[in-house]
Amino acid sequence: MEGGKAIQLVLDQNSGCGFASKYKYLFGRVSMKIKLIPGDSAGTVTAFYMNSDTDTVRDELDFEFLGNRTGQPYTVQTNVYAHGKGDREQRINLWFDPAAEFHTYSILWNHHHVVFYVDEVPIRVYKNNEGKGIPFPKFQPMGIYSTLWEADDWATRGGLEKIDWSKAPFYAYYKDFDIEGCPVPGPRNCASNTNNWWEGTTYQYLNPAEARRYRWVRLNHMIYDYCTDKSRYPVTPPECVAGI
Repeated sequence: MEGGKAIQLVLDQNSGCGFASKYKYLFGRVSMKIKLIPGDSAGTVTAFYMNSDTDTVRDELDFEFLGNRTGQPYTVQTNVYAHGKGDREQRINLWFDPAAEFHTYSILWNHHHVVFYVDEVPIRVYKNNEGKGIPFPKFQPMGIYSTLWEADDWATRGGLEKIDWSKAPFYAYYKDFDIEGCPVPGPRNCASNTNNWWEGTTYQYLNPAEARRYRWVRLNHMIYDYCTDKSRYPVTPPECVAGI
């Protein structure tokens, strides 16, 4: 990805594709510029995520971009797996056309919280509430992955909209991959070093401008939140009660 060249991911009826980081990381910030599939992308999922690659007790932080019929807004789904427990989906409709140009998608991960950003706008915060018995990913390093695949059994309008293979192949573009964090294997004390910039005071909570943008997104663009889905969770999950 040197020199700003974009990586092209392609999906056709035979296969999807993806790429992965060489190393795993424990805490830090990862960001990527992505330009999504234009036009009719219903039934496709473009993903950018971190994953511990452990079978049973996996940790994972997901951006999943759910394709759409032409003219409909693109939906981004985020999910957090901590100590093997996931099912924490939230969805927002993006307030711009993410296929028209590159936008930056980032994950900040420190001992205090995980924050998902679209450009400079925080769209999701998952706080460290271990003191209340809520799992938080902090033991397992995670690799960074990007994939493009077919998921028309669920991706668009709950699977009602199927892929139009006559529009294939589908292309998504990635560039300017940036990771600052503690590589594993690497210096043993890196992850616990409070002098790492991502552990600094200014990164331990949203600043007032970020908090305003965060509220704006959730009020105007959120279309699904597992926290308020009583059919799935008659009892509100504890991390939701804890003010996440």
